[in-house]
Amino acid sequence: MSSNNVSEQAVLDALRTVNDPDLGRDIVSLGFVKDLAIDGGKVSFTIELTTPACPMKKEMERWAREAVQKVEGVAEIAVTMTATVTHGAAGAGKQKIEGVRNIVAVGSGKGGVGKSTVTVNLAIALAQAGAAVGILDADIYGPNIPLMMGVAGRPHAIGERIQTLANYGVRLMSMGFLMEEDDTPVIWRGPMLHSVVQQFLRQVDWGELDYLLIDLPPGTGDVQLSLTQTVPLTGAVVVSTPQDVALQDARKAIQMFRQVEVPVLGIVENMSYFQCPKCGEVSYVFSHGGGAATAARYGVPLLGEVPLNASLREGGDAGKPVVAMTPDAPAAQSFQSIAAQVAAQVSVVNAGKRGLTVIQ
Repeated sequence: MSSNNVSEQAVLDALRTVNDPDLGRDIVSLGFVKDLAIDGGKVSFTIELTTPACPMKKEMERWAREAVQKVEGVAEIAVTMTATVTHGAAGAGKQKIEGVRNIVAVGSGKGGVGKSTVTVNLAIALAQAGAAVGILDADIYGPNIPLMMGVAGRPHAIGERIQTLANYGVRLMSMGFLMEEDDTPVIWRGPMLHSVVQQFLRQVDWGELDYLLIDLPPGTGDVQLSLTQTVPLTGAVVVSTPQDVALQDARKAIQMFRQVEVPVLGIVENMSYFQCPKCGEVSYVFSHGGGAATAARYGVPLLGEVPLNASLREGGDAGKPVVAMTPDAPAAQSFQSIAAQVAAQVSVVNAGKRGLTVIQ
């Protein structure tokens, strides 16, 4: 107790009025409050969140300051915001990937909806927020991640562990690194696909990762089935465009993940609209509202809407993703918001698996 009677209990009681909006519980009972110290009228403490990409990070700090400021005798408040990403739980018969806390699949029911674009920019946005991130390019037939991430070369091994390549703070592994030429086709049957995907997961040195994003091939085939049966996926992000034909296939992807008991973290609507760079007028080139309607129908979040933008395509072709090169662009800001929502949903899933009651 300090000289002006600021007690630890009074501070903790004040902080119990601050709730994590995603988990629906107060930050004291969640164990977020660390290193509480009181020196006279000065109160200092740390709030340890479940992800550095928390979308409510600034608000929670403000709420905590305002709550403690009301405690009699408090003259000064010092708050440190940190994060430790929670671990996804391993399901029965599924072996965790060494060093990887959460594995998130990024899938779509059909090709051409920008799934790899979403994966790349989502990964970079999470890394920019302070998370340790990797991408496994599981689209064996069409590995586009090396081009989009601006990485060329061939991985080497140290002992029996294949070393990842990296760019923009993101670790990478792809079949594209192992091909002799960019236009060499992969002509394999299902068992070979299973073998190489498992090798990329189990024999690659991923280091310590908060999130490993897996860029899936289109559809609901062998690679998807192999992963969902053998790897403890924390959840899946489904990418679609607003067109009915794309949404129809996105709904199939949602149903597939649910049948194999993989939580669907939400839907990303890519190419959602076009905003004229000169006059600012918005045009819904591929219809509008389909992503939101599908999300509502299946009870999953709409993680965000990404605008149709020439710089997005140009950046992907040049290995200069928009989030890395022009972070203030509307498309980049969309991806940053989506990354925060994905991180929040991962925290919600992990809290539920630990037996915490969460409010949806």
